[in-house]
Amino acid sequence: MPDTTGESERILKEAKTSLAVQREGGTHRPAKSIGKGSAAAKRKVWMKRAMYFAGAVLTILVSASIAGLVLDGIGFTGVMMVALAVMAASFVFTNFPKVKVPKRADLKQGNPQQMVARTELWLENQRAALPPPAARLVDQLGVQLDALGLQLETIDAAHPAMGEVRELVGEYIPETIENYRRIPEHLRGEEHAGKTADERLSESLTRLSGEVDRVTRRLAEGALDDLAVKSRYLDYRYGGDELLADMRGDPETSGTPLPAPSIETREKSKS
Repeated sequence: MPDTTGESERILKEAKTSLAVQREGGTHRPAKSIGKGSAAAKRKVWMKRAMYFAGAVLTILVSASIAGLVLDGIGFTGVMMVALAVMAASFVFTNFPKVKVPKRADLKQGNPQQMVARTELWLENQRAALPPPAARLVDQLGVQLDALGLQLETIDAAHPAMGEVRELVGEYIPETIENYRRIPEHLRGEEHAGKTADERLSESLTRLSGEVDRVTRRLAEGALDDLAVKSRYLDYRYGGDELLADMRGDPETSGTPLPAPSIETREKSKS
C-alpha cells in the first residue's frame, strides 16, 4: 500500500488555508463596510460560510478515512478525489450563503440596530453606481448612522424622534439615490436647470448628512444635560478644588489653623 501520509498533510494544510480565507470573507472579498452595522451583518454571513466549509471538510476527511480502512488505503486516485472535494467545498462556501441586500421597503422595519444595519447594507449596494463625490458621502453617512444608532438604543420606541429618524433614514436617503439611478447614465452629466444630476445628488446627500448629524446631536442633548447636572452636583457635594487641595495637604489652602501664641510664650521668646 502506498504511503499517503504526505498527501494527507498537504490536504489538511490546504483545508486550513481555505478556512482562514473563508473567515476573512472569501476569495472575492467585498468592499470595505461603510459602518459597524453592515459590517456586523456581513460578519454573521461569513461565519456561517466558515462553519459550513469546516463541516464539509470534516465530512470529506472522515469519509476518506473510513474508505481507507475498508479498502486498505485509497491510493493516489483517492487522495486526488479528496483534494478536489475540498476545493469544490471551498468554491461553494466562498459564495454561499449570500449577504442578503435588504429591499427598500424593509429599511424602516425592525429595531434601531436592524434599521441602521439594513440601511448601511443597502447604501453599500448602491455605492458602486454613484459618482465618486457621492460615494464618499455615502461612506460618511455610514459613520454618522453608526452614531445615530447608538443614540436610538437609549430612547423609547414611542419617542417622537423615532418617526422622524425612520422617515429620514428609511425614506429620504434611499429615495434620493433611487431618483438619481432612474436617470440614464449618459444624461447624468448633462446640465439641466443649471446643474447636472451628479451635482444635485452630491448636494442632496450633503444636506441629508447634515440632517443626520443634527438629529444625532439633538438626541444626545439629554445625555449631555444629565452629565452637566451630575457634574454640578459632585462639585457642590465634594467642594470642588478647595476640597482637592485639602486632600492633598496644601498648607496654604488647607489644614486646621494653629492657635495664637499665649502671653507667657511671647515673653519667653523675647527673653
